[in-house]
Amino acid sequence: MSEFHQSPVTGLWVALGGGLGAVVRYLLGSWIFLWAPPGFPWPTFTINVLGSALLGMLAQGLTAPSASPQTRGFLAIGFCGGFTTFSAFDLDTLILLQDARYGIAGLYSLGSVTTCIAGVMAGSWVAGGKRPGLGGE
Repeated sequence: MSEFHQSPVTGLWVALGGGLGAVVRYLLGSWIFLWAPPGFPWPTFTINVLGSALLGMLAQGLTAPSASPQTRGFLAIGFCGGFTTFSAFDLDTLILLQDARYGIAGLYSLGSVTTCIAGVMAGSWVAGGKRPGLGGE
């Protein structure tokens, strides 16, 4: 990525975006937990799919020359990184495996990966793009 700029200002924007994404993940995950049926990690699954779709849209919109490194850092790296929950996905899967719920663990793993890839593709398509990317690639 030739257009990637490391600077303290960009790092600050990434940190702010990550914090905001984490708070939104917490609030949305708590709300989903209230209505989702038990037995499946719906909050993590839903947030990962939504975050993937959002990142797909951002990957198209942030390729414009007018999108600054700070904007890309705040939205794509910070917010989406703080919002999505891949480490929580891994923990949910491990817990399902340790509980000998192999079918649910497999369905959750396969479903998460395939629908999140589909989310990135859909988000990219909604944003009118052909190939996701954040510029300079």
